[in-house]
Amino acid sequence: MSGFKRVLILGTGPTSIQLAVNFKKLLHSYVGIAGRESVRSEMFFDALQQSNHLIRVSIQNDQHQKMKGECFIDQVFNGYETIKGEWDTIIFSVTTDAYMDVIKQIHDKVLKQVKCIVLISPTFGSNSLISHYIKKLQINSEIISFSTYFGDTRWMHDRPSNHVLTTAVKKKIYIGSTHIPSENVDNLVKGYAKLGVAIEIMETPIEAETRNISLYVHPPLFMNDFSLNAIFGDLETNKYVYKIFPEGPITQYLIRDMLSQWKEIMNILEKIKINRLNLLQFMTDDNYPVRLESLSRHDIENFTHLETIHQEYLLYIRYTSLLIDPFSEPDENGRYFDFSAVPIRKIFVNREGCLDIPRMPKEDYYRIKIIQGIANYLELNCPTIDKFIKTYERKIEEVAQSRRGELLSDAFVVQHFDEDLHMICGEIGNLMEAKTLK
Repeated sequence: MSGFKRVLILGTGPTSIQLAVNFKKLLHSYVGIAGRESVRSEMFFDALQQSNHLIRVSIQNDQHQKMKGECFIDQVFNGYETIKGEWDTIIFSVTTDAYMDVIKQIHDKVLKQVKCIVLISPTFGSNSLISHYIKKLQINSEIISFSTYFGDTRWMHDRPSNHVLTTAVKKKIYIGSTHIPSENVDNLVKGYAKLGVAIEIMETPIEAETRNISLYVHPPLFMNDFSLNAIFGDLETNKYVYKIFPEGPITQYLIRDMLSQWKEIMNILEKIKINRLNLLQFMTDDNYPVRLESLSRHDIENFTHLETIHQEYLLYIRYTSLLIDPFSEPDENGRYFDFSAVPIRKIFVNREGCLDIPRMPKEDYYRIKIIQGIANYLELNCPTIDKFIKTYERKIEEVAQSRRGELLSDAFVVQHFDEDLHMICGEIGNLMEAKTLK
């Protein structure tokens, strides 16, 4: 376990606490946590100080006992620029759009000691971004990408503290590394297996990054007029992410866009010689299953070969089948658990006192702009992705204009992410060249 003797986790969200407990318990690592200085992180650092660096993870479901635990954090850094010492591994447990901002604050002297960088919840191209940056510093660290974080972890009492609650754990995730073979990857696979999480090793990091369901479902679910009005408007009633219109955004047209966007992303994968993805199989086998009475194995496995209208029909069935949890126990009235009742969160005033946009769709905006930029680099048309971005940007500009004079976060500004795209596309170009030479 030499690669994980000294592990530094970047980020002060709930995920960081779960990861710290995992690395302590499974790999007996010396663990540090670093975060940026902010009003939000101040509450976290204060809680750590009051508990003498003790952190706790509780669980919602008994089957996740192995995630539970507590431990002491060995070192804490308030501000990324304050990080010092030698670290074998640094783990990015921050939002994908913050990767460059965070790594630029860490002293080069610290980065040059790092042998492995792990990206917990990257997006398509994140590994390429970090790879390009550290190559410029003449560092040859291994960079590992997971497809996504393995669970759902939140603050125990809805505010930053030293105590979190893990409510769900995925059965399977994916991983890819810049170094093959990789002892670090092997150790992570063994460690996660003890937690009940299966990990499939992909040929490349970017292939692992394409196995994130958010890439395929969040833009159509959030970047439409219905959801954006629920997020930014003054509606009295709640609207729900996974419900059928008029309770939620799902219509035949949204399903059509979801399918079209998947096909556009598959064209990108094909161009850079990465294995395509069966969207329906990925949804049902790797994310949330439905009963075979609703979707047959034959339809699931042959989804990619069907006509467009048939594919749309099956995707619509998938979402209607998950309006309730089909595997829950009905109550005395025969009602199943209301699985789809996930409220669309509204804009809010953040801890810095600025009006802000919820993580969904704020983080999805970065993801989809990066995918659009990669498509443009590869000279591929992506009209559906273009439509999502245009709809979202028009809305944030309209809201920013109507709230002129108020304190607004940077999320209300149209972004281009040119620097990130330059680095990502440069690495993708190298990857394509290397595959051509093979």
